[in-house]
Amino acid sequence: MKNVKFLLIALSFFALFASGCLTFEKKEYTFKFTGDNSGVLTIKFINLISIKDDTVDISAKDFDELISTYITGDQIEKDYPDAANIDKRLFEENGVLCAEVKIEFLDFANVRLFQLSKKEPFMYSLCGFIDSENYKSSNGEYGGENMPVVFWSHKLKELKLTTLGTPPDESSVSLLEEYKKWKE
Repeated sequence: MKNVKFLLIALSFFALFASGCLTFEKKEYTFKFTGDNSGVLTIKFINLISIKDDTVDISAKDFDELISTYITGDQIEKDYPDAANIDKRLFEENGVLCAEVKIEFLDFANVRLFQLSKKEPFMYSLCGFIDSENYKSSNGEYGGENMPVVFWSHKLKELKLTTLGTPPDESSVSLLEEYKKWKE
């Protein structure tokens, strides 16, 4: 029951970036262990973009939603009620807008990692991902489309996973300019 609840919470967090017009080009997950079961999950969203509604640029509306719901709002805290600490920020990197969320966890199950026993690999299921997010790479082994799970050696202290979202095209608008206006 706890895993189902977490999956629903995680899906609601990621729904912002998969539904409507707000999305990302790439996402990087880094799980760093600081204890036996505890650590920090960092999720970095690279190139936040807005997809035009028909032909209308709604990037200002999408940026406002990003700020009010996630950056200054408490949606992430609601999505991760068992987190010990959550840090979130927006920043420019390589000419695109990025977002980063750091979540301290006391039990790796709170961040969707699974391990059958201490000698078994860590596992992370991509089944809960929204259709627009696809496996790109990791420092583990990917089971493929028939087994969409990433496996990492139990000896690793840092697990990495990169997924792809929506590639920018003529219908997308970078949120970088909205961010620059907001920062002023």
